[in-house]
Amino acid sequence: MDTVFKALADGNRRRLLDSLNSRNGQTLRELCTGLDMARQSVSKHLAVLEAANLVTTLRRGREKLHYLNAEPINAIAERWINQYDRKRVHALADLKTALEQQPMSNAEFVYTTYINTTPQRLWQALTDPAFTRRYWGVAFDTDWQVGSTMTWHERGGTTADPAQVVLESEPYRTLSYTWHTFTPQWAETAGVDEETRAKIAAEPRSKVTFHIEPVGETVKLTVVHDGFDPASTVLGMIREGWPALLSSLKTLLETGEALPEPPAQHD
Repeated sequence: MDTVFKALADGNRRRLLDSLNSRNGQTLRELCTGLDMARQSVSKHLAVLEAANLVTTLRRGREKLHYLNAEPINAIAERWINQYDRKRVHALADLKTALEQQPMSNAEFVYTTYINTTPQRLWQALTDPAFTRRYWGVAFDTDWQVGSTMTWHERGGTTADPAQVVLESEPYRTLSYTWHTFTPQWAETAGVDEETRAKIAAEPRSKVTFHIEPVGETVKLTVVHDGFDPASTVLGMIREGWPALLSSLKTLLETGEALPEPPAQHD
C-alpha cells in the first residue's frame, strides 16, 4: 500500500499514468514523446510504477508495452477515500475517477494482480470446474489441449460452439482461449436483453490470455483480453466484470473460503 502512495506522490509519474490512461499499451519511446525528461529518467519512473503494480508490461515481439493497471486502485481506493481525509489520497482518488470515467482508448483489457499461491494451484483454479464454479459460477468442459473446443456451463445453461477453442495451453505458465458465444439461452440466464445480445453477438470473437509468473512467494497473474473493435460493447462489459472476478479468485486462493456467490462476468 505504501508503495502505491509513494509512486503517486511524484508529478512526473502521475503524468505517465495520465498518458497511459489516454492511450494504453505504449512503448518507452512513445511515453518519452512530449515529456521533458531524459529516456533514462522515464525508465526509472516506470520502474517505480511497475514495482507499485500501477503499471504492468507485456512483450509483443521486440517491443515492451506498458499498461496502466487498476488492481491496486480497486483494492485500496475505497478503504482510504471513505475512512480518511480525502486530501491524503487526492492523487489516488483522481486516478480512480479517471479510470472509471475515461475508458482507455486501445481495444484491449490488461490487468495484473499478485496472488499468494503457486503456479500449479493457480493453474488448477483457472481450469478445474471445482474451482471455477466457486469464484466464477462457470465450468469448462474441455481437455485443455490446443485446438480443443470448450463448452461453457453457466447458471444452468450450456454454450457450445466450434469456435470456442483453446488457443494456448502451457501448464503453469500460459493459458489462452476464445471467448464464448452469446446465444439467446445465455442472454436469458445472464439477464441481457435481446437488443444488447444481438449487438454483442455481431462483434468479432475476442480472446483471453492468462500469463502466470512466479515472483518470490507469490504468483503474478496478468490477464489480457483482446481482439475487440475500438467501440466494442463487450469490451466495456468485461472491463467491469474482470476486476471483480479476479478479486474473487485471489480471495479464494489466499483464504480457502467459498464466496457467498460468484460475481457476474457475462462477457
